[in-house]
Amino acid sequence: MASDQYFLEYVCDQAGLGAALSWRKMFGEYALYLDGRVVALVCTNQLFMKPTEAGRRVLGTVFEQPAYPGGKPWFRIGDDLDDRELLRRLFWATAAAVPLPQPKKLRKAKSASQAKTP
Repeated sequence: MASDQYFLEYVCDQAGLGAALSWRKMFGEYALYLDGRVVALVCTNQLFMKPTEAGRRVLGTVFEQPAYPGGKPWFRIGDDLDDRELLRRLFWATAAAVPLPQPKKLRKAKSASQAKTP
């Protein structure tokens, strides 16, 4: 079952991070980005945070579960979703612990001599 937009909007509202938190739809589910870093997934209308030691310290007790079949375990957020301040701290702590993604390499344009002519 794919996640619905209403649950995604609820998660983003609860986090209270405004435009700093963005999302991208992927395979019917959503990846959440904070400062350009993937910090969470919304899958089957559940929130999964990227597992980090900083996030574990914020949460205390964690429940780990794969966000999708065959995936690695992430922190599944249940009742803590209703605690706005905890959720905000969790998002920031996770983003601080996750490295920035590597910049994408630019493709070189083919020169006229490399291009095939019909």
